[in-house]
Amino acid sequence: MRFARLLLKITTLGLLVMSFQSCGLLSAAGLSKQGLSAKKAPANLTAAPVQSSQNLYHGNWTELLKKHVDEAGFVDYEGFKKDSHLLNTYCNYLSTFVPDDTWSVQEQLAYYINLYNAYTIKLIVDNYPTKSIKDLDGPWTKAFVPVGDKKLSLGGIENSLLRKMNEPRIHFAINCASFSCPKLLNEAFTAARIDEQLERVTAEFINSERNQISSNEAKVSQLFNWYAKDYLVYGVGSVKEFINNYSEVKIAPETELQFLEYDWSLNEQQ
Repeated sequence: MRFARLLLKITTLGLLVMSFQSCGLLSAAGLSKQGLSAKKAPANLTAAPVQSSQNLYHGNWTELLKKHVDEAGFVDYEGFKKDSHLLNTYCNYLSTFVPDDTWSVQEQLAYYINLYNAYTIKLIVDNYPTKSIKDLDGPWTKAFVPVGDKKLSLGGIENSLLRKMNEPRIHFAINCASFSCPKLLNEAFTAARIDEQLERVTAEFINSERNQISSNEAKVSQLFNWYAKDYLVYGVGSVKEFINNYSEVKIAPETELQFLEYDWSLNEQQ
């Protein structure tokens, strides 16, 4: 009996590990918040105070994105590789800052989103060519992102910082270099425009080909499965309600959500 219980525990743990690995959530060194500040975003982000001890400049990142990311969000990684010195300069610039409670929530959101996206591009460029980010060793668990004297993983930025900020729209702003991901916006996120930009990327993703929505059938991205609880904030009662807040076609109350297979192939321009 004890052996059977132990076997069940081991099997259950194995399934949990496989589940976490499938969406980059496996806990490991570098996935903690490393003592960094991550403020809770209010329901009305535009109404939050914007005074901040730091006001970062992301113009160089916008220039790179405009040059190497098309309107559909597909990436010219060969082009980024040729401009790797500029990419590295921007990444190094971000890494000199250490967000704290004196930063506005808008500045923190823009910083962490740009940090995630820029270092994801850097990860691919440093290992290019590759067919998928999942072919790399520990892409979400390795602590390779410096922030001051700390080291974070991409999973740490996403799960221990951004997801703790109570802002579900971040899932459509960060890009994991894969076909099924929300598109990489070809401009930097900024504190001044963060709410407008988050609204834009959320609406674009929900109404894109990444989801197949009609009144009586809703095949949607795994993002709505993996992070289901994140969307239940500020009075939203269900994932379906969150989707309907942005979808041009409303899902009927009796329609059950189905989840599409995630395509991890590289989101590269063809």
